[in-house]
Amino acid sequence: MKIFRLYGTTYQSVTFEFEAKALNEVGFRRNNEESFPADELDQRYEHIETLHLQTEAEGDVQNETEQLLLDRLLEEGRAALARLPEGGIAIVENERGGRDQPKPKQKISNVVEHGENRLHFHYSVEPALRIALYRPRG
Repeated sequence: MKIFRLYGTTYQSVTFEFEAKALNEVGFRRNNEESFPADELDQRYEHIETLHLQTEAEGDVQNETEQLLLDRLLEEGRAALARLPEGGIAIVENERGGRDQPKPKQKISNVVEHGENRLHFHYSVEPALRIALYRPRG
């Protein structure tokens, strides 16, 4: 099971790198294990489906809540990869660094607990992380 992302005219294998402390929280790291020219995708693989991964998290501690959101998104990503048939691949369809890049969105509210004002954090991922699943042709 491999996941790829488009870099220029080549699909390169990547790994998930979802880290709340990173500048780009929903990130991927090239692992240099495999690559192939983008124009060979349709010759080598057949599209099965595209998944739109989204999740939410709520809590009282900002960085813990954001990391919980990213951990849940990672679980969804791994579950998507587990659906791949033998020899299948997954491709991250979101543009790198563009408007289409999934990012955690934060909403903060004040709640009163035991007579004290406290902050409550709600995180979601927008836009959805799109992962396309492919099976080998032939």
